[in-house]
Amino acid sequence: TIEETYELADAITAEDYAGIKEEIGDLMLHMVFYAKIAKEKGEFTLESALHDVCEKLIRRHPHIYSDVKVENEEEVKQNWEKLKLKEGKSSVLGGVPSSLPSMVKAMRLQEKSKQVGFEWDNTGQVWDKVTEEIGELREAMHSQDQNSIEDELGDVFFSLVNLARFLKVDAENALERTNRKFITRFKKMEEAAAADNRFLHDMTLEEMDGLWNRIKKQQE
Repeated sequence: TIEETYELADAITAEDYAGIKEEIGDLMLHMVFYAKIAKEKGEFTLESALHDVCEKLIRRHPHIYSDVKVENEEEVKQNWEKLKLKEGKSSVLGGVPSSLPSMVKAMRLQEKSKQVGFEWDNTGQVWDKVTEEIGELREAMHSQDQNSIEDELGDVFFSLVNLARFLKVDAENALERTNRKFITRFKKMEEAAAADNRFLHDMTLEEMDGLWNRIKKQQE
């Protein structure tokens, strides 16, 4: 199911509507299959699951389905979190799936904690936190304590995701954009080497670096 979700994400990113159609169908097949298993066990039906999600949307959008007034999108999100707590959620972080990719999870955790006011005031403060965490990572590297290095590197990643959020950039999309850029340039390197009847593994790092920079300039 997770694999199918990623395949749908790839199709959406590529704006491949035929692919989107196919992957939505694959995902729906999984959903129907899970619902069938649940029905056979007497747990729930597909119809009851759809009914419950409709009821939840109505309940958590009182500004649409009731007379609650909101000024902006931020108030909508805050009301959503307050209603979830009233429904029995023990923590505002409780709705973040543990199986999310780590970078996406970091962003969701920060968005959730923001709803209760646990948030920096401005981008400058976030940047200061990034530089602070990088300094702590440098100290951990000097100590050569692998556990400390892993902890501090994680803190750097978390603070960078927060910076991306303040800059209104999706950190996951930004990293994937760089991944795609790297793939494109690396393949160009392979093609350029092959044109000279060479292989990258036969070249020195300096030669490959020069080739990389040449391709980079061509793409700018």
